[in-house]
Amino acid sequence: MKILLVEDDLAQLEPIQAALSQVGHVVDGVDDGDMALWLLSQKEYDLLILDWMLPKISGLNVCRQYRQAGKTAPVLMLTAKDTTADKVTGLDAGADDYLVKPTDIIELLARVRALSRRSPLWQGDSLGVGDLQLHLTTLTAERGQASVTLSARESQLLEYFLRHPHQVLTRTQIEQSLWEWGTEPESNAVTTLVRRLRQRLQLVGAADWIETVYGMGYCLNPGES
Repeated sequence: MKILLVEDDLAQLEPIQAALSQVGHVVDGVDDGDMALWLLSQKEYDLLILDWMLPKISGLNVCRQYRQAGKTAPVLMLTAKDTTADKVTGLDAGADDYLVKPTDIIELLARVRALSRRSPLWQGDSLGVGDLQLHLTTLTAERGQASVTLSARESQLLEYFLRHPHQVLTRTQIEQSLWEWGTEPESNAVTTLVRRLRQRLQLVGAADWIETVYGMGYCLNPGES
């Protein structure tokens, strides 16, 4: 999933971002509400994780403005505020869930798994096209009796292809989907990643499913091999 994480305490932002990335998510991490709103105007996210107390614009107001814009991705609020009245305020602003600080990483990952099922893009713990399955929790691709474990980045790329089968995806689209905001992938990063994924899929007989559309990008076309 593509996740926006907004937390002004780097001591919390960095380990949360790392933990989410390790289980296969692409995470844009920022530390203030203004930047969060700008990113939300530029990108689509599957899940938002917002600290309540942020510089400039609070996480509560980010959530409220996001909902007023008609966006429906799940929102998880992180806050030290733990009274019933505070929780009601957060939920009324459009939050879907609430986690009291200090953040327990294991619990946060469990909340993320639960909330991901509410995302408009959620299609279950596995994604599949034809007889090729990607198990999102184990980062494993499976076809027939064969399976292969992917790296987090390879899994993210395959997930992106599986969510857009038969569509030509440009290198720019792939970069925006798979690389975090503020990072600058090398010029050949997408080409290298596609090659690595094809090598992995060769082990399940699906390497030729990813077609190169010259001058445009790549397309997932399920085959029968």
